[in-house]
Amino acid sequence: MKIPDETHPITIEPVPGTVRVIFEGHGIADSDDVFVLREANYPPVYYFPRDSVQMAFLRRTDKVTHCPYKGDASYFTIYRDRQIIDNAAWSYEDPYAAVGPIAARIAFYPEHVEFQLDDRSPAETEAMDVDEVVRHTDSGSGASQAEHWPANVDMPDPDKTERDLGAPLKDVGAI
Repeated sequence: MKIPDETHPITIEPVPGTVRVIFEGHGIADSDDVFVLREANYPPVYYFPRDSVQMAFLRRTDKVTHCPYKGDASYFTIYRDRQIIDNAAWSYEDPYAAVGPIAARIAFYPEHVEFQLDDRSPAETEAMDVDEVVRHTDSGSGASQAEHWPANVDMPDPDKTERDLGAPLKDVGAI
């Protein structure tokens, strides 16, 4: 067992609002009690309470994997509308104490399902708000492009200008 630390951080937080899982156009999970686990450089993972998942469409498989930070994971295959996706969901039934809040919750691989946050469509959920990603940019004028952030300089320095390097690959034998 490994304990999360600054070299391999793991955080678990409640997701504000409601999260739905859509499979082939059908909701198979829906809850306002979802945790998001963020681990090191991996994509975030949503963990749903089992009673918020339509377990009638999931069947436990024989697959079990081990994570040194979380413990043993059990897997589920999705069966819905003649679609079968093997090992598309998983659960840590008895995880290590450091990740205890995800115990017995179900997570889904995002390549097999769509996630919907609140009333946004799955496409709207996936679309990122530029202001959320880019918190502060400077167009070169010294003025911030985001109103709620102060400019990082008063005025551009006229003594620091980019030099003209000429045409790309100039005088290197390129045609």
